[in-house]
Amino acid sequence: MTDTMYPPSSRELVEKRRALAPETEKAFQAFSHQVFADCALPAKTKQLIAVAVAHVTQCPYCIKGHTKASLRHGATRQELMEAIWVAAEMRAGGAYARTAISLTAMDEVESQSGS
Repeated sequence: MTDTMYPPSSRELVEKRRALAPETEKAFQAFSHQVFADCALPAKTKQLIAVAVAHVTQCPYCIKGHTKASLRHGATRQELMEAIWVAAEMRAGGAYARTAISLTAMDEVESQSGS
């Protein structure tokens, strides 16, 4: 099946985005360049973080782009998979932690009904 919900990234789409908001596009690119530069954290680590975050935000473009960038910065497949597992645990951990909301709501309903 070649149909997809997400159109493939292309030079044409990049140019359209740039033409519609050139100054914002330029600022975003500069920001992105600075964020992923070697500083206190090396670029490889930043790209691994980006892969994990991309899995949590579920952005297919970010997953693909930052996976490739991670590999270009020397990440291994094992490092990438560990980063993805960290993301999965954190995503699941959020649902697990929020059980406190449901448990508290259950207690509130119980106490209001006198049960």
